[in-house]
Amino acid sequence: MKGIDLFQLFLYLVLLIALAVPLGRYMARVYQGERTWFDKLAGPVERLIYRLTGVDAGREMNWWQYALAVLVFNISGMVLLFLLQLVQGILPLNPQHFGAVKWDLSLNTAISFMTNTNWQAYSGESTMSYLTQMAGLTVQNFLSAATGMAVVIALIRGLARHTARTIGNFWVDLTRSVLFILLPISVVGALFLVSQGVIQNLSPYLNVHTLEGARQTLAMGPVASQEFIKELGTNGGGFFNANSAHPFENPTPLTNLVEMLAILVIPAGLAITFGRMVKDVRQGRVVLAAMLILFVLALGVCYTSEVTGNPQISALGVSGPTAMEGKEVRFGITNSALFATVTTAASCGAVNTMHDSLTPLGGLVPMLQIMLGEVVFGGVGSGLYGMLIFVILTVFIVGLMVGRTPEYLGKKIESREMKMATLAVLIPAATILIGAALAAATKAGTSSIANPGPHGLSEILYAFASGTGNNGSAFAGLNANTLFYNLAIGLAMFIGRFGVILPVLAIAGSMAAKKAVPAGPGTFETTGGLFAGLLSATVLIVGALTFFPALALGPIVEQLLMFAGKAF
Repeated sequence: MKGIDLFQLFLYLVLLIALAVPLGRYMARVYQGERTWFDKLAGPVERLIYRLTGVDAGREMNWWQYALAVLVFNISGMVLLFLLQLVQGILPLNPQHFGAVKWDLSLNTAISFMTNTNWQAYSGESTMSYLTQMAGLTVQNFLSAATGMAVVIALIRGLARHTARTIGNFWVDLTRSVLFILLPISVVGALFLVSQGVIQNLSPYLNVHTLEGARQTLAMGPVASQEFIKELGTNGGGFFNANSAHPFENPTPLTNLVEMLAILVIPAGLAITFGRMVKDVRQGRVVLAAMLILFVLALGVCYTSEVTGNPQISALGVSGPTAMEGKEVRFGITNSALFATVTTAASCGAVNTMHDSLTPLGGLVPMLQIMLGEVVFGGVGSGLYGMLIFVILTVFIVGLMVGRTPEYLGKKIESREMKMATLAVLIPAATILIGAALAAATKAGTSSIANPGPHGLSEILYAFASGTGNNGSAFAGLNANTLFYNLAIGLAMFIGRFGVILPVLAIAGSMAAKKAVPAGPGTFETTGGLFAGLLSATVLIVGALTFFPALALGPIVEQLLMFAGKAF
């Protein structure tokens, strides 16, 4: 590892923590209804929204009312986005005169942006009108991110409260997530991106002549306003097909750094929020430490594999880096590997390099991070509630080891919580494996593969992992814009989102109703380094036991064959 590479990776982690800690404290104040510096500006808007919508901000919900509100709101948004795509051809703000999006792609895209996945089986600059991009996709970027944040706050309340029947008000949590957190940061971030060269306009596309005399069309549009929230909300859907590798989305190394920080700052900050809301900051630090451990391990493997490159290329006597295929020169190998690790540690499909061009082992890291449930920081809200599911599993395992009833935050973990936690882990895993198996065993699935052998299987595995894990990035060699993949991955995205949210909210309701019990001699300490290590190990062991056979047939065997001189 070169010194400059190590410095860049270390600098990113230092900046991330430096930003996440104060943001986490601020978010705790927002969700606990305490005064913040932003109240004078956002407070009147918040109260106006409640008056217009008839929301009683003082009335809380039990867990199933909260879950019903989540489902109704999100499905309604999905239907509206679906219809908007079907009629965009007759609506304004469409200077390129794009017609209606075909129904199966519209459905896939509506589910994708509603579930915070932003899987894109289309090229944005040749498919979506400006109105669809702004009123449909960008709006969902805010609302899907806010939904995840609201759900994790409901879970935190369930863990923090005692003998309570309610876990908060979804409409209040959603509104405050947008007004007090996502919107102000996105406005500042978008203005910064514009200052660095990211475009923001409503102009028709430009036809220009290159120096060689060829004619080229330059896509225009309101890019910066979508770009920053796609990172901050861990959405990932790019305005352009090349996503954050496109110079109009990510023009400089500085914007690259800022976008990577935006992806993980809220997920990391929510760990701090968790500690403050349960009145024990050490609990949040332990969760954050486990996330950092797993992230550094993944980053080390991905970076090392990409720097080493493909020995077959090295054998040809090529000078200079041998692993630059699919990467932007302005970012280089280090920042490409870092971005790939960051975006799949979170549920963010933004990419600045083509994951299909990564080495087999380098591509395994993003895939495995998604398969683990994207709990290594994870998406805004979804990452923390996924990690807290693993906390419950870890506490249960430790309880079996010491022969005591497992306890967490002064509450006993019983059969109901374990059943719900198990469902939250098994539902996404089963969706990934069953979906990939069906695709690999049918002509409808295999006909879209661009590469034969194990790499083709990796493309299928990655697609269903990305959809189910609500990530949205892809191995670009797979043509997913077919009826089979639009419907299959659309279903996987829906199950992967709500198949976890519903058990999480059930756990929140169950834990809120419990009485607190004093710690005894058999209570395992959950605030030390040992627990952070056990939590990290549990995540890795569950992932390995679940997905190792499939990974062995895909990226692992491809890596071995690469050393044997065979490429796919």
